[in-house]
Amino acid sequence: MIAKIGRSSNLYGALAYNQMKVQKEKGQILFTSRMIETPNGIYSTADLARSFEPFLLANRNTEKPALHISLNPDPHDNVSDDKFIAMAQQYMQGMGYAEQPFAVFKHTDIDRTHVHIVTVCVDEAGRKISDKFEKRKSMAVCRELERKYVLVPATEKGHNRDNKICTPVDFRKADIKSQIASVVRSLPHYYQFQTLGEYNALLSLFNITAEKTESHLHGKTRQGLLYIPLDENGQRAGHPLKASLFGRGACLPALDLHFATCKEALKHSDAKSALKEAVILVLQSAVDQKDFKMQLAKNGINTVVRANDAGRIYGITFIDHNSRTVWNGSRLGKEFSANGFNDRWANCMKAELATSRQPKSTVPRFDEMDDLFAEKPHRLFDFPNIDKQQGEMFEAWAGILPDALGDDFDELALNFKMKKRRRAKKYK
Repeated sequence: MIAKIGRSSNLYGALAYNQMKVQKEKGQILFTSRMIETPNGIYSTADLARSFEPFLLANRNTEKPALHISLNPDPHDNVSDDKFIAMAQQYMQGMGYAEQPFAVFKHTDIDRTHVHIVTVCVDEAGRKISDKFEKRKSMAVCRELERKYVLVPATEKGHNRDNKICTPVDFRKADIKSQIASVVRSLPHYYQFQTLGEYNALLSLFNITAEKTESHLHGKTRQGLLYIPLDENGQRAGHPLKASLFGRGACLPALDLHFATCKEALKHSDAKSALKEAVILVLQSAVDQKDFKMQLAKNGINTVVRANDAGRIYGITFIDHNSRTVWNGSRLGKEFSANGFNDRWANCMKAELATSRQPKSTVPRFDEMDDLFAEKPHRLFDFPNIDKQQGEMFEAWAGILPDALGDDFDELALNFKMKKRRRAKKYK
């Protein structure tokens, strides 16, 4: 189990966020401790906030008195509501917040069921409750909860990097940011690629594309990177997300450094010659592009073909999961460039396009994506296709913290104030 602790100056916003989940039937209030009860057991955000008012009024000089904690068991853990309540109480006891008012919310909006706890870190006298060695203390409490309630230990997943999951993004799910984060934070650790085009070919296997951006400020040009979720046909399926949301490793400067490092490392690598031999062998027996891709996939090599609306191939990239390297066709030799394959498959491509009625994509189209995902991945590509065992060890938990929830607490508080004013004017 993993615990995340977020601090904020806006307690009302944290409560409003969780209440929004309840109202949308994607969450529920599991438990409240030392809170003012309502006659019918139903709480509004204002009802919940009332219990914290004495603590906030007494607050002396703590800038961020609100605590927003999430407890996240492994997706394979079968945790009942009663167990969640007991775990939340024991966690608050271990962290020194047992005497504080707090509310426990259960969230079911994503595949991974988890709970959020909202409380304050100042006591009734306005003094801040000590948070020394908070992370160390939190980890110790989590390990104790894992032992007591027989949960999957987070430490085992953290030490075994090969178990980290990396699955294609599903734009239909709510946690797009976390899904993309798990991919872009891990691929540079596992794969070698030398250009943004090769990186994009690898990302396409996970329904993501990266797009360069430029901005001008004070006469200087700044370059950035956007990550965009795609659907099964390689079309945009969501809003672009800034690379900075996923950490420095996902940003352009870090990737440029990775490109340079890989370029130097692959100069003397045997991976290139091995891949060329595999491609030549398959070319001799493949009857068309589809057969070519399927035969290579059986050998642990994915082929990403890019073609324009006229059907002309303008790019081909090979992803060798055996050596975990990515190669643009032209890097292997002129005979493996887009022009070479275009001449070989031109007639087949035109026939396919004549029967295809897919809408035009606003991003470069990855041809035959349906065939790509219909192919059974090679066993050496198991790392991105492991069953959903440990889900969140790429720091995808960032999306559950108050400052990364996708909702602006200050804006929520302002909206609430405006509603109160409108009501007041209505009844004057």
